[in-house]
Amino acid sequence: MTQTFMEALQSGQCFLFDGSTPTVLYERGIYINRSFDEANLASPELVGAIHQEFRASGAQVLTTNTWAANRVKLQGYGLAENLEAINLKGALLARAALGDGDPGWVAGCIGPLGVRIEPWGPTSFEEARGFFAEQARALLEGGVDLFVLESFADLNEIHQAILAIKGICDLPVVAQMTPNDEGQTLYGTEPEWYIAKLAEWGADLLGVNGGSGPAPLLDLLKRFRAVTATPLILQPSAGLPRMVDGRLLYMASPEYLGEFARQAFQLGVRAVGGCAGTTPAHTRSMRGALRQEKAFVEGATERPATEGSHDPVPQAQRSAFSRKIAAGEFVVTVELVPPKGISADKLVEKAGFCRDRGVDAINVPDGPRAMARMSALATAVIIQQRVGMEALMHFACRDRNLLGIQSDLLGAAGLGVQNVLAITGDPPKLGPYPNATAVFDVDAIGLVNILRCLNSGLDLGGSHIGVPTRFSIGVGANPVAVDVDREQARFRYKVDAGAEWAITQPVFDAEALFRFLEFAEPLGIPVIAGIWPLKSLRNAEFMANEVPGVTLPDVLLKRMARWQSAEDQLKEGLDIAREIIAKVRPGVRGLQLSAPLGQVELLDTLLEAGVDHG
Repeated sequence: MTQTFMEALQSGQCFLFDGSTPTVLYERGIYINRSFDEANLASPELVGAIHQEFRASGAQVLTTNTWAANRVKLQGYGLAENLEAINLKGALLARAALGDGDPGWVAGCIGPLGVRIEPWGPTSFEEARGFFAEQARALLEGGVDLFVLESFADLNEIHQAILAIKGICDLPVVAQMTPNDEGQTLYGTEPEWYIAKLAEWGADLLGVNGGSGPAPLLDLLKRFRAVTATPLILQPSAGLPRMVDGRLLYMASPEYLGEFARQAFQLGVRAVGGCAGTTPAHTRSMRGALRQEKAFVEGATERPATEGSHDPVPQAQRSAFSRKIAAGEFVVTVELVPPKGISADKLVEKAGFCRDRGVDAINVPDGPRAMARMSALATAVIIQQRVGMEALMHFACRDRNLLGIQSDLLGAAGLGVQNVLAITGDPPKLGPYPNATAVFDVDAIGLVNILRCLNSGLDLGGSHIGVPTRFSIGVGANPVAVDVDREQARFRYKVDAGAEWAITQPVFDAEALFRFLEFAEPLGIPVIAGIWPLKSLRNAEFMANEVPGVTLPDVLLKRMARWQSAEDQLKEGLDIAREIIAKVRPGVRGLQLSAPLGQVELLDTLLEAGVDHG
């Protein structure tokens, strides 16, 4: 039996609400001189189809197309006598769109009355409460599971709406104000005050919606958390609308809303959705963030059925790199970025340079910083075939759905690429194609689970694939993550899922690495430290300001800034790298050396300075 919304909320579940049905109605020819709510009666097939699109895009909560279906607003269209029919039909259309598949709920949507109530206007509290109760009864008759109060500017008015709903039923109430960019409502109410009052009045999920876009809403979270522990929801608009060829268009891309959702869940929000300008495409992008959050909350506890699975090939037999890891030997890898075009000659030459100096494997990033380059898989195969040394292939979740992930991994295994670093991947907005869509069906935790299953001879559905794969499974780690607790929890989940070794982000703070190693050691997997030799002051500033997950202490920036010439800056950067290596080497099981701008010859001095294999 499906949980009630309140049961799911109390269990700690996170939710994806839908987007703006009126926005899609407007796109499909119902203009703002008409009542969008009347479309429930005049165009029920269209409204139902939009609900179905939101549902297919991943929405768990469908909000009824009734935001303005109160007596006061409907009166302006001459539709007041249709109030009950509009709200009842709105609930039934959303209920029908849920279908019989994944769990889902219908939220009765109620917006402001459109008039001023006391003490700002002539409508009394009692009158306002009566208007809200009238609409809520019709939605309740239609079978809603909860109520959503959206886009309120007056705290007094939303209070009457909450009282009205609680006076007729005990269903959950979601209460949302609409803020300006500073967090205040249009009446000037500060966010700490209205959030505290919504919680005091019994809202079960509370927050803000609308506004000028996602960023200002995210900025409010810390202020909300300072005054309440009630679960929070954010439903931003898709930016501010612009008039384009006579039509109002919202400019925030679906991918941007997806990135917003990922950040919101990471900051502890329990529900996200969309307001004005958001379409099923935006919901589909946000679905990936919900899946990542479920992986974070559930970790590796839910694993596919393994009946009839094979025992994985022993770690020492999967690859030469894996053998050294299993034997407790020190390993050294070098990161080389795939070429931008189709020629790999320079890459092959650089890899050969590394091979001749005893490097164990070449690290091959997968679309680093969301750049379009030769695929990591093709690059890894070229290195192994033309250079005669193993590659360590990064595998990002950004660009592949579940089917593509499995297909590419099977292809990698068939081509002899056995060492895989499972990463979530940089969002497209970091690269030169910010409007490119991202998939994120799973994150790194889910990807490790997939790799482990394939190593047991099972596909994603638990069916046999014949000969098991022999992947050596690695994951990333960030010792200087902003949210240390979350980073450590995710790392623990990666290990539980089947990770066998880890490589850190470039380390510039040895003490931070040691703190992470103290946490990681009991988990039992070796950690390889990332080392990035700074080539210049400009390179140092780039690492400090533009590379996600990297923290460069000010003291190192000042050291680089002491020198004017490129030669002196390079020498200082290499000195810093040697000092970090000397500090961290006794505590780690290997080093990953990055070659700035692909200049592997810069690594020669580091290898000669004691980065041996003993």
